[in-house]
Amino acid sequence: MKSFCGNYLKKLHIGNITAGSNVFMAPLAGYTCYPFRMMCRRLGAGLAFTEMVSANGLKYNDKATAKLLYTTDEESPKAVQLLGSVPSAFEYACKGEYTKDYDIVDINMGCPVPNIVKSGEGCALTQDLPLASRIIEACKRSGKTVTVKFRPGMNKSRIVVSEFARMCEDSGADMITVHGRTRNMMYDGEPVYEYIDAAKRAVNIPVIANGGIRSEEDAVRMMDRTGADGVMIARYGLEDPMIFARLTGRKTDATKLSLILDQAELAQSCFDETAAMEYVRKIASYFMKKIPGTKNYKQEMFRCGSMEELKKILVPIFGETEI
Repeated sequence: MKSFCGNYLKKLHIGNITAGSNVFMAPLAGYTCYPFRMMCRRLGAGLAFTEMVSANGLKYNDKATAKLLYTTDEESPKAVQLLGSVPSAFEYACKGEYTKDYDIVDINMGCPVPNIVKSGEGCALTQDLPLASRIIEACKRSGKTVTVKFRPGMNKSRIVVSEFARMCEDSGADMITVHGRTRNMMYDGEPVYEYIDAAKRAVNIPVIANGGIRSEEDAVRMMDRTGADGVMIARYGLEDPMIFARLTGRKTDATKLSLILDQAELAQSCFDETAAMEYVRKIASYFMKKIPGTKNYKQEMFRCGSMEELKKILVPIFGETEI
């Protein structure tokens, strides 16, 4: 079998930014905060995106929204994902203080969640190319590198992937990521490789393939079938972040225990104890998906009253478990 590292791994030029690898971690609401992004980057991810951030929230100085943008100089290049449907709000957010440290702005035009779509955001924008174009142009006026993540269309009878990809490039996007499922597929079923291949054939900017990648075999198949310039790992990155090391050939002696304890330390450095514990519990729950007896372990974790107590519970759970 082909290896990803031996056959497809490369640095990727995105506008005036160079990513160290063409294996990326997707933006995931509630999870891709600074500690998680740093873990993925240290394991080989070329980019790891913030969870989606409301452009309107930044325009109106919403403090909870702003907290999603915590970063440090160690994270470089930095990539933020913005969600919304108002071009002026995107321009304000891109030029504003909250995103000043971020090199790349990714525009969410693929979220399939009903309340997002009903608001005319996320995947709904694939049905309004003029508005989507104005949003991209508004972001480009900030001078930042701009990327777009989108789905091929709302359903198989409303596929717009080629024309949407061309619109993104014509509007100034420096890269696109195509999730190979339509909106009505949500997160189920196999990605449709032909949709991503169509996007790749339509543009000259880099195209990243997303959807259903849970192994090196999946990543190789995705590259073979689509001709994409790289892959984006999504939910499987929560369960097994070592996939980044496997795909990029990164040497590491990390175990689930060492990773989760590192995450606890990082979380404590940037969140208050309550928020840090909440985050570590979520990540630990994903890490233990394949470990027997997880229900009892989770109950123990949620009874903890301090981070030190939580760490003492994590050690026997993951101490004998190689990632």
